[in-house]
Amino acid sequence: MKYRGSCHCGKIAFEVEGTLEQVMECNCSLCSRRGYLLWFVPREQLKLATPESDLSTYRFNRMHIAHHFCANCGCAPFGEATDPKGKALAAVNVRCLEDVPLEGLKAVKADGRSF
Repeated sequence: MKYRGSCHCGKIAFEVEGTLEQVMECNCSLCSRRGYLLWFVPREQLKLATPESDLSTYRFNRMHIAHHFCANCGCAPFGEATDPKGKALAAVNVRCLEDVPLEGLKAVKADGRSF
């Protein structure tokens, strides 16, 4: 299925394709403060509809994940990283997708504070 998502003001917009069945709820210092519900997909399944230059990026701790956000509204719709085998991933904040009923998704807890 194809989903559309964006930051709050729409300066960052994207489409992502895949089967959304579960999300990860991480307890690291950033995810817990921002309330992320993350869906991991291969990076090629996420297509930006706005210029990449509109992305602002924050990295912390091991600097492994590029947490993208909008410098205008502050909303953080997705991040990018690679898995242990080097495959590019997108971590989509499901709260930024249009028309996704969150109550029907399985939330898997992740202990990001221990990474």
